[in-house]
Amino acid sequence: MDFADLKAARELLRDVALTTPSEESRWLSRIASTPVHLKCENLQRAGSFKIRGAYVRISRLSPEERARGVVAASAGNHAQGVALAASLLGTDATIFMPEGAALPKISATKGYGAEVRFHGAGVTEALGAAMEFAEHTGAILIHPFDHEDIMAGQGTVGLEILEQVPNVKTILVPVGGGGLAAGISLIKSVRPDIRIVGVQAAGASSYSPSLQAGHPVQVTMEPTMADGIAVSRPGDLPFAVIAENLDEVLTVSEESLSRSLLMLLERAKLLVEPSGAAGVAAILENPTSFEGPIVAVLSGGNIDALVLLEVIRHGLASAGRFLMFRVRIGDRPGNLMRLLTDLAEMELNVLNVTHDRASESLGIGKVEVAIQVATRGAEHREEAKSKLAELGYDINLQAWPTGD
Repeated sequence: MDFADLKAARELLRDVALTTPSEESRWLSRIASTPVHLKCENLQRAGSFKIRGAYVRISRLSPEERARGVVAASAGNHAQGVALAASLLGTDATIFMPEGAALPKISATKGYGAEVRFHGAGVTEALGAAMEFAEHTGAILIHPFDHEDIMAGQGTVGLEILEQVPNVKTILVPVGGGGLAAGISLIKSVRPDIRIVGVQAAGASSYSPSLQAGHPVQVTMEPTMADGIAVSRPGDLPFAVIAENLDEVLTVSEESLSRSLLMLLERAKLLVEPSGAAGVAAILENPTSFEGPIVAVLSGGNIDALVLLEVIRHGLASAGRFLMFRVRIGDRPGNLMRLLTDLAEMELNVLNVTHDRASESLGIGKVEVAIQVATRGAEHREEAKSKLAELGYDINLQAWPTGD
């Protein structure tokens, strides 16, 4: 594969995929001390970059192959990309999704005309079922990342970045199986000065050990909110391209992912799924590590509303916007009111109060109060902790329940 493959894919996609904007982010630019642009693939058709590769792959099938239909496996974004591409090209699509896939992604996939089937707890198991289906029915498997047409289609994101931010020096791109990062990295043949950095969730980092081993290896994944890049083994074809072209692969924490999603929502007014926010998370964790201008690829914006609530709560806790503690006070009239008054004077918004007299560890005439409050941020949170100690309260800090 080479740069010419990206240009050919661009022609196929000219009236299909949107040319998504690259918006400069002032708040991220301040954090990184260099211009930062957001490549908004969350605004792409079907909500992610996946339509690019899926359409290129299916459009290049022969009429006989299209007549047999296509099959794919995905937790959501690839499913929607394949379903939309198949509908545009008049091909039947069957999509295998993991049990428990997000309802909006299921509904959107069905809405594009695909048949949805469920199998396994994750994408790996669903992909096995899709491969079996292809073998038994003759349907063409549209792999989410391990095919040259897929990589070429995804790589058109890189062409747009070159046009929109011609002086770009660093591109941060989320990495799952590697199709998007591999495709974008092909621009290095014409712009070797650009540093391309892949970003994975720490709990689902298959590329770092694979690059160390010199070949794709299977890893045991930990739970991660970034389901879109939770792939336990790199694709063979993307791995070869990434090993040659990518400058580095970093990992980011769950806290950074949730904070990034929250900040993109609050500051950029952009709804991005956790995997799509990985590049921004890398900036938050390493604010001065990248030469600018930087482009962070927001790879997708498909997220279930219930998951969004959990991620926002996780992000608020990670950003120090919540404080949860237990404190023992005398069980006398007015003591609880005095505590709440002190909290009000610190401008803490009380979210929940639990009054416990039944604990065996409590002394006579004592009561334990569990309190959850909202703060204005990490600095306000630390000020509140110091003030509580100054007022004589012996508080026992608690972790905010995030639903992990």
